[in-house]
Amino acid sequence: MKTLAILGSTGSIGVQTLEIAARYPDRFRIVALAGGKNIQRMEEQIRRFQPDLASVGDEDHARHLRQNLPSFPTRILSGADGLIEVATCPEARMVVSALVGSVGLLPTLAAAKEGKQIAIANKEALVMAGEILVKEIRDRGASLLPIDSEHSAIFQVLAGHRKEEIRRIILTASGGPFLNTPPEDLEQVTPRQALNHPQWRMGKKVTVDSASLMNKGLEVIEARWLFEIPAEQIEVLIHPQSIVHSMIEYIDGSVIAQMALPDMRGPIAYALSYPERLDLGHPSLNLLKTGPLTFNPVDPERFPALGLAYRALKTGGTMPTVLNAANEAAVEAFLEKRVGFLQIPRLIQETMERHQTRQSISLEDILYAHSWAQQEARKIINRGKL
Repeated sequence: MKTLAILGSTGSIGVQTLEIAARYPDRFRIVALAGGKNIQRMEEQIRRFQPDLASVGDEDHARHLRQNLPSFPTRILSGADGLIEVATCPEARMVVSALVGSVGLLPTLAAAKEGKQIAIANKEALVMAGEILVKEIRDRGASLLPIDSEHSAIFQVLAGHRKEEIRRIILTASGGPFLNTPPEDLEQVTPRQALNHPQWRMGKKVTVDSASLMNKGLEVIEARWLFEIPAEQIEVLIHPQSIVHSMIEYIDGSVIAQMALPDMRGPIAYALSYPERLDLGHPSLNLLKTGPLTFNPVDPERFPALGLAYRALKTGGTMPTVLNAANEAAVEAFLEKRVGFLQIPRLIQETMERHQTRQSISLEDILYAHSWAQQEARKIINRGKL
């Protein structure tokens, strides 16, 4: 039986992970959970799975849970320290890193230092500190399994093949809700429209990133570290049907794709059970009913965020951290209706242009660059001249 600790248990990936664990109680046991502010959902999860340890966003929420669950043996913690305890829980064989944003970096790194199996959906940890995280995983005998559908697809397509024979990795992108929106209308789009993704149901931040294609930019950086492939060999194509989750072209011209219906439970289950596969009761992919599968290049004028991500990866050092931090600040401001949709990439670009990159980086450099970029982005927002 595999014991699991889940970082981000109350979010979309965390909830689906628990659904799979509940479907296979003879294979998985939940020993630790970490969530944020959704204490009602966390209380339900504690009651159902009875973990040894749980953590929530702050001490007030933790106190509320302790009062509501007086007879449960679950130890309830809070804040950053609670995240680290969940990530390093001695009883957990695998840590599912499903937090959204930069908050996932330190607990994911802590899990790596403890030699855990890490199933990672927190792409920001690799964007911010890919080199450091990958080194810790190697040095400590940890392992890293991708949960993002695109990276899970690449991971599956690589099975039985030599990495040296890759010509290029092709990441697919749905194009989000604004793929065919006239450019003149993009200035007026609302958060509600941005959150109406045509294929996937995700958290708010990830959904907005998908609409701007920054999500795909972060995934390019993530792929660089997961598969140790240079940026020049990573390409993005628009594939609105979200059936082909990604492809690899090999040096002999063969292109191998992984295909499935758009459902995150597939890649989650594969990471949990690797190298085995689980029967999730999903319907078969009926290619006769899906209609044509189309692929198109990314329009850099419609989706400038992708180009910014490639630029940050090429610059290296602290620049990917700045890209990520500025994007977090921009998305937060967009959801609060303080900036427009098209101002998101403008804000990121201006923050990047103000940054003096450090190339030889430590964890302290990364954390400083993250803090600096968020403060700088907020200054630009408050100035109101994007």
